[in-house]
Amino acid sequence: MKHPLFRIGHGFDLHIFADGRELILGGVRIPHERGLLGHSDADCVIHSVADSLLGAIALPDIGNLFPDDDPSNKDMDSSIILERAVLEIEKLGYGCSNVDITIIAQKPRLSPYIPNMKKVLGQILRIDATCVGIKATTNEGIGSLGRAEGIAAYAVSLLSRKSE
Repeated sequence: MKHPLFRIGHGFDLHIFADGRELILGGVRIPHERGLLGHSDADCVIHSVADSLLGAIALPDIGNLFPDDDPSNKDMDSSIILERAVLEIEKLGYGCSNVDITIIAQKPRLSPYIPNMKKVLGQILRIDATCVGIKATTNEGIGSLGRAEGIAAYAVSLLSRKSE
């Protein structure tokens, strides 16, 4: 089946903390003493969602669309990356039906920011915020994430073929 009715994609991203950077997750600025290190704004939530969309339609990951050795991508707002991923799936006749995200962060506490993340992501994905699931958890003090050295995010997306 060349154009199935539904397609599922999975994405993952991880960034370490760095001084002198803003913390941005799911397109939302979060007050914290450190931000995440990356070529773009290092929004690992948006990166994982974009990779899940691209993976669902069997396209290369965001590193291929926005290489980190391209100076024009330096400090890029990650919403641009997600908007491009949405355009790519739409070009192939699909739309995002829903997305489910798990954020792993020992610090900071993220639950107060989740409603706004859902709203921002829903707008970019062209879906209602009720179709954006976000959970935040810690790593129970285990490993680098448990030592609060960075933040990771997993995302799963369901795409559905648009009616012709």
